[in-house]
Amino acid sequence: MDVAVLPWRDTKRPLWPLALVVPALPFAALLLAAATRSPWAWWLTPVVILGVIPLIDVLVGDDHRNPPEAAVPALQASPYYRWITYLFLPAQFAALVMACASWTRDPGAVGAVGLVLTIGLVNGIAINTAHELGHKRENVERWLSKIALAPTGYGHFFVEHNRGHHVRVATPEDPASSRLGESYYRFWPRTVLGSLSSAWRLETSRHRLRGRSPWTVRNEILHAWAMTLALFTGLTITFGPRVLPFLLLQAIVGFSVLEAVNYLEHYGLLRQRNAAGRYEKVDPRHSWNSDRLTTNVFLFQLQRHSDHHANPLRRYQVLRSFDVSPQLPAGYATMLLLALIPPLWRRVMDHRVLAHYGGDASLANATRGYRRR
Repeated sequence: MDVAVLPWRDTKRPLWPLALVVPALPFAALLLAAATRSPWAWWLTPVVILGVIPLIDVLVGDDHRNPPEAAVPALQASPYYRWITYLFLPAQFAALVMACASWTRDPGAVGAVGLVLTIGLVNGIAINTAHELGHKRENVERWLSKIALAPTGYGHFFVEHNRGHHVRVATPEDPASSRLGESYYRFWPRTVLGSLSSAWRLETSRHRLRGRSPWTVRNEILHAWAMTLALFTGLTITFGPRVLPFLLLQAIVGFSVLEAVNYLEHYGLLRQRNAAGRYEKVDPRHSWNSDRLTTNVFLFQLQRHSDHHANPLRRYQVLRSFDVSPQLPAGYATMLLLALIPPLWRRVMDHRVLAHYGGDASLANATRGYRRR
């Protein structure tokens, strides 16, 4: 039989449910804490996400394969893939409730820090699930996106990412596109405050164009913030006011994880202006990519970011890898750690940005007065 006529099969199909390991890790930590009575058990999730997964990434390596376009319609329509993203949410919220209960039992200083990092990482990665859901046209998925954002209080991401970042990506005007020579610690306040401000302007303009006040139940940002308020109020009533510091700290960790990912996705990349003075259309050259199989499975192929920006309605299972896309030297989990150490980050990344532009720093999205190290 001619193998060319055989139907294409998604070899990663049995791997996608592994993404649900992330919200399951806090429960493994709970069992470990009960068995060992050690507060260090609450560090299991950070160790796995920031240590074990990067190691597996290196051992497993890359997967450059793309699904053939003939298979895309069936893959896009399959409910199997979307139900995996749906199931992330109940696991995410169950982990948050369990962590609140554990917090009230006084896990000690070591355990408390571990709990904050644990739930902060889970809810930060849940923003990626919200990202996947929020780009879809189906109302149920868009609402689920807002629900997934509630634990981090970052509901304005739903507006800013879709209507702001995707329009201005890889330009100096985008608060979520980091600049060559800019450290994560300089990027963080610029993107956190800039994204919030931009989201409110976008939503305010949308309502004023329709002749109504932005202070309405139709306001997408107010929807999302109301969910956070309701969630935090319910947890405070259930577990007492002592959980409030925990909820606030894990939220900061959660959205800081998101912004660390934003930092590495477009570092130094710039869309050039055309003859009319407008920015060129977004294409695969304007996002950093990684084909590391393990982190792509855990992050719903967020690392195939170029195709996502060029085709934001494509579902994660059909995102493609392009040869013209600039490639990260490792997966997101590893690169996130590098971003926290600016000298090491710049040593690894700056020359890659310059190589992408043939050594011409003027073609990059660079900080003012950028100097190569």
